[in-house]
Amino acid sequence: MLDKPNEAAPFRLTSLAHGGGCGCKLAPSVLRELLSEQPAAGPFAQLLVGTETGDDAAVWDLDGENCLIATTDFFMPMVDDPFEFGRIAATNAISDVYAMGGRPVMALAILGMPLGKISTEMVREILKGGASIAAEAGIPIAGGHSIDCPEPVYGLAVMGTVKKADIRRNSEARPGDALILTKALGVGIYSAAFKKEALSAPAYAEMVGSMTLLNKVGTQLGKDPAVHAVTDVTGFGILGHGLEVARGAGLTLEIDASRLPFLKEAAELSQQGFVTGASHRNWASYGEEVTLPDGFPDWRRHLLTDPQTSGGLLVACAPEAAERILVEIKTAGYPNAVIIGRAIEGKAGIIIGNG
Repeated sequence: MLDKPNEAAPFRLTSLAHGGGCGCKLAPSVLRELLSEQPAAGPFAQLLVGTETGDDAAVWDLDGENCLIATTDFFMPMVDDPFEFGRIAATNAISDVYAMGGRPVMALAILGMPLGKISTEMVREILKGGASIAAEAGIPIAGGHSIDCPEPVYGLAVMGTVKKADIRRNSEARPGDALILTKALGVGIYSAAFKKEALSAPAYAEMVGSMTLLNKVGTQLGKDPAVHAVTDVTGFGILGHGLEVARGAGLTLEIDASRLPFLKEAAELSQQGFVTGASHRNWASYGEEVTLPDGFPDWRRHLLTDPQTSGGLLVACAPEAAERILVEIKTAGYPNAVIIGRAIEGKAGIIIGNG
């Protein structure tokens, strides 16, 4: 087993879960169907961001200038170390606040554990892991709720604040905008290899390092007028979350596949057949809205539909400011950040180029 040893656990934590991380998310097509008859914001004029565009969090106008951000995220384990599981889940949940341009202020824990199958020591480690990331973000976990659950589940409900002028939706990209991605892709492929005990120790460390890197730079990006739209890339992959940007703005995104950043062993593992079920569900949900180059191999397509747990930010910004913003993102601690394409006039969708 490549995870850190835990003598209290006679089994792999991931063996209790049918899926893990953001790969547990419902397929995009299923989610759209479920939400299709939900009421719109209607009379709630203070609800500035709701379910209309599949954005990362809800935003409520408090007084015309200051706003409350509210979000929740939870999932089953994709690693066996309970402390690392807690860290990953907390990082992922807090990311939604950063993706809106905000600053987190408080969180509540969401905990479901299979009583009799997991020790209290392991549960304490999960909670400690979440608390360690909350401390890194500068916020308390001020309470929460727990239930007896067939599979281990952990996450957070997170509250944040943002100035009204600093809100960054996923739907306000403009024609000509440059697209920046702040983290490398391939987490789902790594997790598929990990489940089959085929992930190297350096790759495991790389995966955990990426998933526990807070997207704090989102707060900084929200204050930059050259940044028009932001979203975080999670369970739907770069294509799925890119499509949310494209649909919201009514634009086509051109993404250069040769520029996309990947974890070091992602391409090799994808070629070896390590892929999640969520990757297949993602493509089945939105493949008709994506144009691939002729002869584009399946293993490369899997890299684009790969579900990311606690992935990076996808940023749409004014083209003349793109290089400056990229440098600022890298300086803030995101060395894999890169310009991956642009937004153009056209039908909502994505065109993949080969450089």
